[in-house]
Amino acid sequence: MAPGAAKPATPRPARQRNRTLWFWIFVGPFAAGLALFTYVPLAWSVYLSFFDAHNTVSPTDFVGLGNYTAMLGDPSFRAALLTFAVFTAFIVPATYALSLGLALAVNRLRFAQAFFRSVFFLPTACSYVVAALVWKLSIFNGVRFGLANTVLGWLGADQIAWLSTTDPPWYWLVIVTVRLWLQAGFYMVLFLAGLQRVPPQLYEAAAVDGARPGWQTFRYITFPALRATSVAVVLLLVIGAFQAFDEFYNLLSDARGYPPYARPPLVYLYYTALGQGQNLGLGSAGAVILALIIAVVTVAQARWFGLGGKDEKAV
Repeated sequence: MAPGAAKPATPRPARQRNRTLWFWIFVGPFAAGLALFTYVPLAWSVYLSFFDAHNTVSPTDFVGLGNYTAMLGDPSFRAALLTFAVFTAFIVPATYALSLGLALAVNRLRFAQAFFRSVFFLPTACSYVVAALVWKLSIFNGVRFGLANTVLGWLGADQIAWLSTTDPPWYWLVIVTVRLWLQAGFYMVLFLAGLQRVPPQLYEAAAVDGARPGWQTFRYITFPALRATSVAVVLLLVIGAFQAFDEFYNLLSDARGYPPYARPPLVYLYYTALGQGQNLGLGSAGAVILALIIAVVTVAQARWFGLGGKDEKAV
């Protein structure tokens, strides 16, 4: 090659092969793990749901839709779905309001904003099992040494067996508060991101038009601008409520087992598939039904709120 001559360019097919090779080098292990530990078990669970699978993961007795009809006709499974509905009615609006309020308060801070954002977000890193045990053994313990009963004693009120009293159902207070503490900080960060993307010109125009700071600005400027974020938060909250397991199981179960009340779908399926009967076929059918319900509810919510439509403008 003559001095100063340019090196021949790498052919385009060779460059394309190199990019493909490096893509699979980086993505391949993750894709293989995802397929092996997620998609294969999911497919096998759907397969098991059509068989009579007692104490085995390789059944031979095909029952068709028998497991599905048995699960849908089971009063305990329907009661579990009702428990989910009650839990969702409590946790979704409570978390939405608390996380939005925290985001508005932190967003207005002129100093130490990063500190308070980290403080409120920190519980998200806590294990659900650990938080449930702290709530159960320290705060809402049914004896007089628990924090809640200690405060009631100072006020002259009677002690409460928080997790075993069903009339009134005080256990809902314990379950909802632990979930609120664990997840409000995460959704606060989502709302903060939405608030920081609201154009300041909107507030300036509102001030010129005579809008008073506070409720009027929030109602007509801030809240409509957070529509896309609000829809995403509600969707995530509903899906998270469907997947509730750790707090229910660790708060309410003891050496005698799990009580018959406040049993969400995943706890019911856990005892169905891995309990005394170990009916993996019936448990798999219930899991498929639950997954379909989650998908239908999610799509219905997205359509109801217009998420992803042509006119949707994310904020």
